[in-house]
Amino acid sequence: MTRPDGLPDAANYDTGIDAVLIAAPGAPDRLTVALAALNGRIVARLDWPAGFGDHATPQVIVVEAGGVDPAIIAEHLPGIVDQAVRMQAGLVVAMGVDEIDVVAAATLGGSTRLLVDPTVGDCVAAIVVAAEAARMPAGVFDFHRETDGTRLERLNTEVARIAEALARLTRAEIEGDAPAAPIVGDRTNRYGAPPALVEPSAADVRRAIRARRLRDQFFGATLFEDPGWDMLLDLYAAELERGRVSVSSLCIAAAVAPTTALRWIARMTDTGLFERRPDLLDRRRAFMVLSDRASEAMRGYIVATRGADLRIP
Repeated sequence: MTRPDGLPDAANYDTGIDAVLIAAPGAPDRLTVALAALNGRIVARLDWPAGFGDHATPQVIVVEAGGVDPAIIAEHLPGIVDQAVRMQAGLVVAMGVDEIDVVAAATLGGSTRLLVDPTVGDCVAAIVVAAEAARMPAGVFDFHRETDGTRLERLNTEVARIAEALARLTRAEIEGDAPAAPIVGDRTNRYGAPPALVEPSAADVRRAIRARRLRDQFFGATLFEDPGWDMLLDLYAAELERGRVSVSSLCIAAAVAPTTALRWIARMTDTGLFERRPDLLDRRRAFMVLSDRASEAMRGYIVATRGADLRIP
């Protein structure tokens, strides 16, 4: 059985969480309800324009950004982020889809938990994770975060290593210095002009993206979720086109729920594959780009697939 707020009937936790709540008058009460369900103590409740001030050190700072003027968020959220870092407090920010870009311009990754149109249950989970992370002494192994981060880093490293090896083999074959001697039937090919090494094109990458979305039309949008790869493809295509991708646009490219997409963007940023670049003309927005390492890995992978007469998956 569940309650109207989406929590189990027996949801009555004793977490001892002290929180600072930042929300405008009339804001959604999902964070307040979540803290109440956790028996959390709101040591200070502040309006957005109000100064942060000195309060009892909280384990977590929870921010309701839904419906707040983007200019107010852009002005005050960076200070809230700095305050959370100074206090070594976890930070949870709830928002709507319209606030994704302005919130992401101020904070993304690290110890911040971003929630888009969350349920009360989503808020409960994020607050607990943020508070527990804040309680953990510096340098102590965080099982859940370290497991996810290590696994993703290992996967990305392995993909890059395989792509580099394939690209190296492809170049060796084209240049005629493959280590293995050709069989008799292949020797005549050594004297012909080698095929050109085809550089990746944005059109090829966009075709791969369209094929992936076409697959979803026949098998459903959730069966083959792969947001990390979808975002890598989108950012690489934008790089080849010399275009710019906002955080909200990248969330759409991920083809998953916005909260899930933001979590993946944070992971890919923390592992050094994505980089956030501020919009110099509008501080309420930031753009995402591939890091040099990720860009080179994508190029090597795509060149290798083309050299092996394969399609980009």
